[in-house]
Amino acid sequence: MTIKYYECEMTEFFPILIMNARPGAGKSEITRLLHQIPLEERISRFHVGPMHLLDDFPFLWAWLEEDDLLERIFQRPRLHTTSDGYFKYADMWHLLIQRLNLEYSKWCRDSDRESTVFIEFARGAELGGYQAAYQHLSDIILQRAACLYVHVSYEESLRKNRKRYNPARPDSILEHSLDDEKMERLYQNDDWQDFSSSNPTHLTVRDIQIPYVVLENEDDITTLGGTALGERLESILGRLWTIWQEKQKI
Repeated sequence: MTIKYYECEMTEFFPILIMNARPGAGKSEITRLLHQIPLEERISRFHVGPMHLLDDFPFLWAWLEEDDLLERIFQRPRLHTTSDGYFKYADMWHLLIQRLNLEYSKWCRDSDRESTVFIEFARGAELGGYQAAYQHLSDIILQRAACLYVHVSYEESLRKNRKRYNPARPDSILEHSLDDEKMERLYQNDDWQDFSSSNPTHLTVRDIQIPYVVLENEDDITTLGGTALGERLESILGRLWTIWQEKQKI
């Protein structure tokens, strides 16, 4: 099968926002708040248009479910993961990024409206970190993307990961959780600082410059939500929009 990639038209708001953070840092709470804000206000305050979300977690969870079905019902070997929930091959993490590339391309092909596409994923240093993950994003995405990194310490990520766990909905983006052992192994070490240290406003991947900002969330303003989160997010996305516009002039 030959995969054909499509491009979306440029927009008057962020065409792509890549959101990175440790698990539980607040990415989904941010998109939930933005969804609740009327479109015209959302564009004027946050530079976010009609929203389409691409998160790698549903793909990861589907692989786990498929492997459980293969093992339990068909007595066949697991394809993607081990019985204790780790990937059988390290480059499966990069395959998730390639899936995001493909889903974005299909969205551009089929969508009849300009949108802000959110691309969400977390990567700890154990997984190759953001430096490895970004190498697998397509040029089309990188050229049109801005990045919002939500910063929390590992301790805060661990606390919120425990807090959000709902055993009745392990497949839920808002309520899934990792056990402590996986959190420590996969996400205790984060390479964002190394990845972004060479430039305070732009990430560099394959000579492509990606504007970025960091939203500090150690005080967990995302759980509180409401006006306080809205004001902080408006300020930080306003700064990102300024950086983004400067890039478009080059």
